Amino acid sequence: MGLPGDPPGGRRAVAVWSIGVAVYFVAVIFRTSLGVAGLDAADRFDVNASALSTFSILQLLVYAGMQIPVGLMVDRLGTRRVLTLGVTLFTLGQLSFALAPTYGMALAARALLGCGDAMTFIAVLRLGAHWFPARQGPLIAQFTGLFGMAGNLVSTLVIARLLSDLGWTTTFVGSSMAGVVVLVLMLFFLKDHPEGHEPPPAEHAGATYVRKQIAESWREPGTRLGLWVHFTTQFPAMVFLLLWGLPFLVEAQGQSRATAGDLLTLIVLVNMVIGLVYGQIIARHHAARAPLALGTVGVTALVWGSTLAYPGPHAPMWLLITLCVVLGACGPASMIGFDFARPANPPARQGTASGIVNMGGFMASMTTLFAVGVLLDATGGNYRVAFSSVFVLEALGITQILRLRARTARRERERLVASRVEAVHVPA
Repeated sequence: MGLPGDPPGGRRAVAVWSIGVAVYFVAVIFRTSLGVAGLDAADRFDVNASALSTFSILQLLVYAGMQIPVGLMVDRLGTRRVLTLGVTLFTLGQLSFALAPTYGMALAARALLGCGDAMTFIAVLRLGAHWFPARQGPLIAQFTGLFGMAGNLVSTLVIARLLSDLGWTTTFVGSSMAGVVVLVLMLFFLKDHPEGHEPPPAEHAGATYVRKQIAESWREPGTRLGLWVHFTTQFPAMVFLLLWGLPFLVEAQGQSRATAGDLLTLIVLVNMVIGLVYGQIIARHHAARAPLALGTVGVTALVWGSTLAYPGPHAPMWLLITLCVVLGACGPASMIGFDFARPANPPARQGTASGIVNMGGFMASMTTLFAVGVLLDATGGNYRVAFSSVFVLEALGITQILRLRARTARRERERLVASRVEAVHVPA
């Protein structure tokens, strides 16, 4: 049963939200296309592992740095305007990357792409919150992540094949046209909210408003817990899919590029299935959020460590498959972070709070991408040493989750009691 003032949902909501999801889908294709083109990029621009990782680090640096500004923009300007700017930037970034003749120009293109990509996910979450009842929030978030992973699937299956058949320029120029398609759909059919559910007017923009939005969002333990959940759960799979998975499987594990591509595809498929499962569980059992997140981190660390510590020169296929299945749970687990921040903040702060949470995983991914690249160069390509950097960030994240978990639960109980008292005393 919906709460008073909840959006109605229904077919119209699904249609509008689907356009926003299509934008995010294309953004993820562009974001992850480098993951299957890493070896091609190294040859094209004649760069080593550290320079190659700089592509993804810069892209994620821009993405993470834009999260709070984008959250403020979404709260202030609305979804449609922010998505329009985002689509324009990430399409130009993908097109520029296709045509870049030098390493420096290619870096600038990935930064532009990262800037546009940063404007999509938070805006689509906000769109879902404006069109669907609050009780459907966990499912909407997981479905958004699921369709994003479908974009990753396109990268691993389609982009990889096109690179082999058509070459660099044709593949990336052709893929950039998908941005033009979703931009047209959005301009004609996307609406920020259903009629009769207009949000209250935003405060006058300015330094005071910005400081207030950020400070009040950060003050909530649920926002900070959401950030650390996202930080700890997302980055192992992100690092693997975004850049280092294919080189690790080919160079360190002796797999063919075709087999490595199949294993990366497995991560994406498992992600999509587990996303549906996690969304259903959390929608029915709110208390399952922290156990699911911590359980995913624990299993990821165990299987990752087993793969790196395997005594033979190459891990057996069953262990690599297990690793990819476990990494498939990382994306859905990261979405749980938003389920901590959402009830902790009122609608007027949802964009800002989501931006803070979304910084977590991308900061961790950026740090790990850099560490892996540096350690590979320093050790002559020793992936066991390089990938061990994952455990340092996981330990930090688990410590923070355990520290904030009880405080967040207490605040949520206080809010639930207050809302029930308010509901009882509202005049008929």
